[in-house]
Amino acid sequence: MKHHKTARKLGRKTDARKALLRSLAFNLVKHGKIKTTEAKAKEVRPFVEKLISKAKVGGLPERKILIARAGAITAKKLVDEIGPKYKERKGGYTRIVKMPARKGDASKMALIELV
Repeated sequence: MKHHKTARKLGRKTDARKALLRSLAFNLVKHGKIKTTEAKAKEVRPFVEKLISKAKVGGLPERKILIARAGAITAKKLVDEIGPKYKERKGGYTRIVKMPARKGDASKMALIELV
């Protein structure tokens, strides 16, 4: 039964979906904002917010978890720059802004950015 199974599959198998989320998170941390489809933005939001919450603690165990989930470069930037920036904030580190549909296939587009 599918009770409370709310995660979007995004038309991909598990490994490809994890790689996509990791890539979106890497680019969001690197650039501060990314333009993507609305479904991908809504799916990457909790992933990135959990990473930022871990980065706020900033200890060695959290850094190892961040490296495993998002990669070494992303983990370094999260712990060194983004974590201290949101030290006083309790949550809601990202903002999703809806944009006009994509011209080619009319997909709903969104801009996800760090607040």
